[in-house]
Amino acid sequence: MPPVPGTTKAVGMVPDELKFEPKSKGLATPRKKKPKELAVITECCTGCAGSPACVEYCPVEDCMFWVPDEDNPPFGRIAIDPILCIGCKKCLSKGPDGCFLDGCPWDAIVMVDTAEVEKEVGPMAI
Repeated sequence: MPPVPGTTKAVGMVPDELKFEPKSKGLATPRKKKPKELAVITECCTGCAGSPACVEYCPVEDCMFWVPDEDNPPFGRIAIDPILCIGCKKCLSKGPDGCFLDGCPWDAIVMVDTAEVEKEVGPMAI
């Protein structure tokens, strides 16, 4: 979804040139308030062979993205830009009706208190 004319695209913590496909699509406007919790990807992420379900559920443009494993191509993992995350928990989705998916198959996504994330990345304005 392209940005609406007259609005600015949300600027994340991770530069766009370091975000590879697949990337989340959706809202491109900056978030309006700081969420209480943010999604964090753990070291358990396998990238689901380049077809991660979590990215499809994220409603924010470029919030979730592929990070290639430079030592082991074509493997990689998913990362989340904490400045863009709205804390909606949709990446923890149970999947579409009738499917067997029960969230991340590797339990690699956790919701973490925003204050804890800020200890790692620094204070976030919104």
